[in-house]
Amino acid sequence: MSDKKIYFACSIRGGRDDAETYGALVTHITTQAVVLSEIFADRKLTPSGSPGLSADIYAKDISWVQQADAIIAEVTNPSLGVGYEIAKAEEWDKPVLALFHETGERKLSAMIDGSPNLLVVRYMDIDEAKLAIDSFIRSLE
Repeated sequence: MSDKKIYFACSIRGGRDDAETYGALVTHITTQAVVLSEIFADRKLTPSGSPGLSADIYAKDISWVQQADAIIAEVTNPSLGVGYEIAKAEEWDKPVLALFHETGERKLSAMIDGSPNLLVVRYMDIDEAKLAIDSFIRSLE
């Protein structure tokens, strides 16, 4: 396993429809790197989010983004928070992999899709997402 630190971003208050996918992705990432935000993949986490004050949650999450060597974001379910975290990562010149599950039901944000600073990967199944993660983490070495 690499000593790289990854911030995994995913929808929480925007909806937890893809929680099973988040769990599978985080489990896969942890075989290769340290995931700072592993709690986000916990299936027990509801759209109410983490307990505590919003200011404390903001401070913790931003600290994790700052500490991370890179960000892997599952962006299929729209989330204001994930968009904000991606923007901060771009501002701080951190590599970002944005994973979008191509199901035909949802559209990827043009702001994510059009950014020249992100690696956007559309995937049809979890194995394709895992391959994209593998390649992305290797590129960090």
